[in-house]
Amino acid sequence: MITRTFALLGLVMSVAQASAAPQSATTDSTAALSESREVRAALDAVRSDDGALVADQIRFCEIAAPPFREERRAAALKQAFEHLGLTDVRIDKAGNVLGSRPGVALRPHLVVAAHLDTVFPEGTDVHVRRDGSVLTGPGIGDNCRGLATLVAIVRVLNQAGIKTPGSVTFVANVGEEGLGNLRGVRELLDHTIRIPIDRFLTIDGGGLFLANAEVGSHRYRVTFSGPGGHSYARFGTPNPIQAMGRAIARVSQMRVPDHPRTTFSVGRVGGGTAVNAIPTDCWMEVDLRSVSAAALATLDADFRKAVDEGVRDENARWNNAQSVFAKVELIGDRAAGRTPESAPIVRTAQSAARALGLTVPLTESSTDASVPVARGIPAIAIGAGGRGMGQHTMAETFDTTDAWRGTQYAVLLVVALAR
Repeated sequence: MITRTFALLGLVMSVAQASAAPQSATTDSTAALSESREVRAALDAVRSDDGALVADQIRFCEIAAPPFREERRAAALKQAFEHLGLTDVRIDKAGNVLGSRPGVALRPHLVVAAHLDTVFPEGTDVHVRRDGSVLTGPGIGDNCRGLATLVAIVRVLNQAGIKTPGSVTFVANVGEEGLGNLRGVRELLDHTIRIPIDRFLTIDGGGLFLANAEVGSHRYRVTFSGPGGHSYARFGTPNPIQAMGRAIARVSQMRVPDHPRTTFSVGRVGGGTAVNAIPTDCWMEVDLRSVSAAALATLDADFRKAVDEGVRDENARWNNAQSVFAKVELIGDRAAGRTPESAPIVRTAQSAARALGLTVPLTESSTDASVPVARGIPAIAIGAGGRGMGQHTMAETFDTTDAWRGTQYAVLLVVALAR
């Protein structure tokens, strides 16, 4: 297909690259960009492409992608990237799918990502039901909508014949959910992508939002161990599950500030042998979060104290020569961070929303953008439009009504950031 470079290239590049440029200048340049013939054609193409986007959303979602087993869905995205004519399409060591869309020059280099994985285990029924405009299925919004939007961006840019000033790398990445610990984006930044990244955009779930603050999190697996024994014959032996129960009770009483928002949750527990046996071990997994690194550090210390005191109290209760002990293992670590509201990438994203007449609130989230933000790369996360409900449940839904507006926002933002 014949491609064209924007007639506005000289003007808009100079404005976008001036980090100290006034807000009004950024707004004016993005508005002008949205009205250019090529970009207008791409934005108009979004509405006619909506059927294909929804079909992709359903198709991708009906390919299971449990944590650490994203390869089948990755293969579908690789095929889609190849069909759209992206160059250097490949799957890296971690399982990320990459494809490049060259611009007039290598830089500025924009990375646009959407995660492949879901929170749901192997064996989950991933069939999607459709009732009018509402789709229902595990992961249908988070993040099958993001993946479908990723593909749609390339498709409409191709249809409109747009060649961006800078290059764009499209990525369907692994390891965002659960214990994935952002392993996909870590691999991208550490080893896979060799061209310096100037801007990073992740599309994660439905709705219209712009997240410039990344919520930090510490995730722990705590294993409680003890001598065990028969529940009657060895009564009086310290019990790991009882120690864990004491620790959980203390965790539930921890005080956290409303601002900055700080949260905790005991998400999973397990262990034991039989109802008539004092267990030799048990475990719990805990999620601690805050948008503030300092508040997260305080919460972390309180959590460790709760574990120590739970063990101490169980051992003291029985005053036995044998004891329970706990092993605390960090299994997930996301840094709290923020791309300043004054940063060009944030101002451009806000300007793109205004140019389309959209209300896109500035917010905080926990996404793949955490890794580039922590490394000083300008990064934001956006929603893909529509309305999602029941995220991380089997009854997750996505209402496609006017969801094309989110796709338009993503398309304009990619074009604006690739210059």
